[in-house]
Amino acid sequence: MVRKTKEEAQATRNQLLDAAARLFCEQGVASSSLHEIAEAAGLTRGAIYWHFENKGDLLTALWERVALPMQQAFDEVAQQQAMDPLARIQRKACWVAECIETNEPVRMLMTILMLRCEFTQELESTRGHFLRVREDCLTQMAEEVRLAMQAGQLDPAQDNEKIAVGLFGLVDGLCFHWLIAPGRFQIASVTRLSVSAYLAGFKP
Repeated sequence: MVRKTKEEAQATRNQLLDAAARLFCEQGVASSSLHEIAEAAGLTRGAIYWHFENKGDLLTALWERVALPMQQAFDEVAQQQAMDPLARIQRKACWVAECIETNEPVRMLMTILMLRCEFTQELESTRGHFLRVREDCLTQMAEEVRLAMQAGQLDPAQDNEKIAVGLFGLVDGLCFHWLIAPGRFQIASVTRLSVSAYLAGFKP
């Protein structure tokens, strides 16, 4: 009975997250209320407050649904390319772009964060959370760049942190423009080409 209750609670939570993702994408975060999200999920307002304190809590949970498969993918890359830091950089940098077209949770989250979210005072703590996550990702990427320099794959005279920031900007920009006009270009292949060309400019 306890196990069934836990499974039902998880199913309810997933219903709410699915409804929140849809409404946030359609209306924006600021224009979507918790009451509307509960209605869209076919649940009561009490149900949403049982699982989530506010819209910031929902946004964080939507990120966590994507973060786990992303970390699993990065762990696989680390195992498969253990001796090739440049290959790890390329695979990790292209992950979101390769998933954004075919993976609905990834696409919806990126749409919300890039196009449908104003970080108002209500979402200030959530904004801080995403900034910390981003900073952690930048730190890890800068370390991968440093290892590629150490391996002779990239020019050691360059600044590894600046290269990492530039790489993030490149991928973010491509994702942003694809989300605005998905039919304009094939994002996975364009991102792979762009990342390869960017990194080639820093080879010794």
